[in-house]
Amino acid sequence: MIKIQGELPPRFVLACSGGVDSMSVLDFVRRKHQVTVLYINHQTVQANMMQRCIQEYCTNNDIQDLVIEKIETAQCPAGKSPEEHWRDERYKIIDRVAESRDVPAVTAHHLDDCVETWIWSAMHGNPKVVPYRRKQVIRPFRLTPKKQFRQWAETHDVPHVEDASNTEMRYTRNYVRHVCVPHAKHINPGIEKTISKKILNEEVQYE
Repeated sequence: MIKIQGELPPRFVLACSGGVDSMSVLDFVRRKHQVTVLYINHQTVQANMMQRCIQEYCTNNDIQDLVIEKIETAQCPAGKSPEEHWRDERYKIIDRVAESRDVPAVTAHHLDDCVETWIWSAMHGNPKVVPYRRKQVIRPFRLTPKKQFRQWAETHDVPHVEDASNTEMRYTRNYVRHVCVPHAKHINPGIEKTISKKILNEEVQYE
């Protein structure tokens, strides 16, 4: 079951990557909400394939407000990791598009993301979960495990693209996901419940 924290606004921008998480969220929310779909093309090998997936879905489901933006990866500044650069550039674009429409933006961050962030940040001395709000962005799906998005996609035949870069261990996030998280679950099989409690106990401002 897909869980929503708080209430979804009637209109919002949905940042959609073409992966199973955001495509399932898009399929879930389009039925009752007016959605601007935002795809940010990182100009990687699979980026055009993911863009086509989103475009075809929007066409087939009569979603007319689709925004395509690009990140110039060659502009990554010295001393900054590509992960950090891409994240910062994505949020600049998301904030700009949301502000231009005077609506909030929604991302498909889920419980697995919060577990990974907790483990990664704990190793840097400041354990935290993915926050509910960041400027124009809200993350209402933090209590939903990724497996629920996969189940939704299978049940509702939602098209999506598996990003091959998600398995590349040179990215810190992937190393945490594929190496550190399994060890953490071995030590604490209930870590998802632990993080869920932290999310629920967090002071959240609903606007």
